[in-house]
Amino acid sequence: MLRAARARRIATATAFGGGGLTVLGASTVALLYLQARRAHRTIGFTAWDSPRADGLYGSGDGAVISFAMMGDSTAAGFAVTDVLQTPAGMLAEGISAVADGPVRLRNVARVGATSKDLPGQLDRIRRDPPDLAVIFIGANDVIRRVRPADSVLYLQNVVRELVGMGAAVVVGTCPDLGTVQPIAQPLRYVARRASRQLAAAQTIAVVEEGGRTVSLGSLLADDFLTYPDEMFGPDRFHPSARGYAQAASAVLPSACAALGLLPDLAVASEATRDRGVLPVDLAAVEAAETSGTEVNATRIAGRERGPRGRWATLIRRRLGWEAVEPAEHAHAAEPTPEGDSPGPAR
Repeated sequence: MLRAARARRIATATAFGGGGLTVLGASTVALLYLQARRAHRTIGFTAWDSPRADGLYGSGDGAVISFAMMGDSTAAGFAVTDVLQTPAGMLAEGISAVADGPVRLRNVARVGATSKDLPGQLDRIRRDPPDLAVIFIGANDVIRRVRPADSVLYLQNVVRELVGMGAAVVVGTCPDLGTVQPIAQPLRYVARRASRQLAAAQTIAVVEEGGRTVSLGSLLADDFLTYPDEMFGPDRFHPSARGYAQAASAVLPSACAALGLLPDLAVASEATRDRGVLPVDLAAVEAAETSGTEVNATRIAGRERGPRGRWATLIRRRLGWEAVEPAEHAHAAEPTPEGDSPGPAR
């Protein structure tokens, strides 16, 4: 079980266990190292050419919405070849449908990225700030043993800058690496615990800076374990097109609410607040443990903060993986001449 105090300490970049998550004996470290090498050989490598996602999506009479996708290989849509099977493409199409207007997408996510790479991705969109930024980050931080406080600090600084630019920010927190099939016990337990601790700390930092988070790890875990052949891609590590569709279906309502396209349940009614409001550190821990949970800042009696810090609302949006189908039969996006919008316009 996660502890809110630990997540809070990571999020505020204070020392935690000498910079790590646990103190392990030498024999345990050796066992984990051997299992990690075995898992890496089992997972292998999948060749991939990224589909050209940038461009205009959807149509309608509404104003063009600028949308930036940031983060790691999950944000990039690793291993799928159709742009409409990537999370960014599905989100752009979904937002366009809700807004009844076109969405201009810039996908600056990079395979292998950690939180340390987010400032560089931000530099690529700084001159033309987006209306919405969605960030998927955290898995590589755990895999590469990045100090959790450092990982969260990079994310926090980028969210702060984006909000300062006027962008709405939604962060899909660290996925549950304990669902990855080639990873055996006890490494699977350590990976799950590290993933959830990082996800909780990410939530605290993001909400404190004015963004909102969606718990991807706990949302995807049950379906990934139940439907591994359908939810994992060919490398048995990254999601398949259906897995990405599950992530997109979880994030889409939060993205639309952040843009003001849907009612924001965090402020919709006193009844909602009475049922789902907690101090942000407690909300973060519950979100990391509970499927399909958004965490967003709120107020109680006009106050943002209570004795334990900022108030936050838990919003549970449990969607089955059937709810959003990827464009499995669509053709891959064709490159367009320089200067044209390479993404599909529909």
